[in-house]
Amino acid sequence: MNEYIKKARLFLEEEQIDYLLVNSTNEFLVEYNDLQKNSRYFLTGFTGSTGDAIVSKDNVYLFVDGRYHIQADLEVNHDDITVIKMDSATLLEELTNVIEENATLGICSKKNSKYRLDNIQKALKEKNITIKLFDKDPIEQTLSVNNQHLTEIPIELSGKSTSDKIEDIRKNLNDQEALLITNLEDLSYIYNLRNFDKENSCSIEGKAIITKNENILFKDETLNNFENYVRNLSDINKIYLNEAYTSAYDYNLIKDKAKKSEIDIPRFIKTDKEIEHYKDCFKRTDKALMSTREYIYENDNISEYDIKTALEDNFKKNGAKCQSFTSIVAIDKNSALAHYSKSSKNEILKDGSLVLIDCGGYYAGGLATDTTRVFVKGKPSELHKKVYTTVLKAFLKAFNIQNFDCGFDIDCTAREFLKKNSPEGFVFNHGLGHGIGISVHESPPTLGAIVANAFKEIKDNMCFTIEPGLYREDFFGVRLENSCYIKDGVINSFTNMCYEEKLIDFSMLTSQEKKWLEKFEVK
Repeated sequence: MNEYIKKARLFLEEEQIDYLLVNSTNEFLVEYNDLQKNSRYFLTGFTGSTGDAIVSKDNVYLFVDGRYHIQADLEVNHDDITVIKMDSATLLEELTNVIEENATLGICSKKNSKYRLDNIQKALKEKNITIKLFDKDPIEQTLSVNNQHLTEIPIELSGKSTSDKIEDIRKNLNDQEALLITNLEDLSYIYNLRNFDKENSCSIEGKAIITKNENILFKDETLNNFENYVRNLSDINKIYLNEAYTSAYDYNLIKDKAKKSEIDIPRFIKTDKEIEHYKDCFKRTDKALMSTREYIYENDNISEYDIKTALEDNFKKNGAKCQSFTSIVAIDKNSALAHYSKSSKNEILKDGSLVLIDCGGYYAGGLATDTTRVFVKGKPSELHKKVYTTVLKAFLKAFNIQNFDCGFDIDCTAREFLKKNSPEGFVFNHGLGHGIGISVHESPPTLGAIVANAFKEIKDNMCFTIEPGLYREDFFGVRLENSCYIKDGVINSFTNMCYEEKLIDFSMLTSQEKKWLEKFEVK
């Protein structure tokens, strides 16, 4: 048993609670949290970007979605951790199954949104479970805080100035109203600022209050002034906020004045300048990936680590400020882990080996790129070709969909095809795609089957990925991901990285699919 499980159980005893929710996020509720700030990682040893845990006096439950089922099994100590593998069930449903009736659950108010807290309370109400909030996360590590090194994005790349964005917000406010902004992507968008010193994100960290006459950005040392400021807004009687991105702690500071915001922050619909800049970013990403492809085919006895090092060097050579997420380089059976990220020095590419690369970068405009391709060293097997071609067909069908309103429609097109045509043992266990922008995972739009944002209309200049995949544990996985955008109601691809001719079984393609494939380079 590690020291953090002992620490959590001591906290249960001291606070007289039965369970403690331990989160993967930080106080800014980010998805991609640095592992050194990730309490769930210290508790369980699981390195995935998402997935929370529950501690009781007898067990630790780790909840992971389909992307991480295999990875979690490989990383945790099963003597201490029970992995709960979520498929169609939600986290709230699984929580309800795990927590006993009449128990008390401890939750850190700074690491859970108001929206999430409300949903947890509703889900657990029938079992008469009491929620006890704590301001402090007992697992959290004490780290020194450094001032951020911020870069301003010029209007030539953003397409809209900070002053114009703030004026658009103020049109929806009267003299007694304010807007609280705690979503880091919204903050970065409004103020046209990025932090390129961070790993796997360039969002700035902070909070902001915008009124009819003021806009105050709290960051670094001034963030300590935020709590007193909002408590003393005596001339403001309404503070609009998004409950999904406002921590329960911050909500409680202003709950008498809090109102659900209907003020639109239009970062999901990119400006024409951003679309043009994105095209250049993906040209650079394609070049970085193409150079890495050549490295794979021209060198022997190279490891996942070697390939990742070459990949990220190629991104820098093509102008990337940093990676937009932890690059995935997965050889053979590791490619069956949808979000594998170890890049081992011991996993060597051999003749006939398959390698999956999922990568992206941030460039001068601070927008994330995201592309996945699969390569084979030497001659592929017939199974390699069958799986690759099946995934390619799913992509082509989704990309060329004629009638759609939302991401659910696009997802269904690929999902239904893969359900009927997947080779035995191979599964598609994640959403078809996600929005991209300041964050590599943006929502809306969402291309998925069960989430609410999948039913929201996809509009012109929205940007998103289409990434069907098939995976079989102890065999391999194939995912083919293009980042796309909508123009005049039609899906267009930012990504133009080639497909692998030797991995395509052209006899499996219809004449229509062959015609669709002509839009893309095949090598």
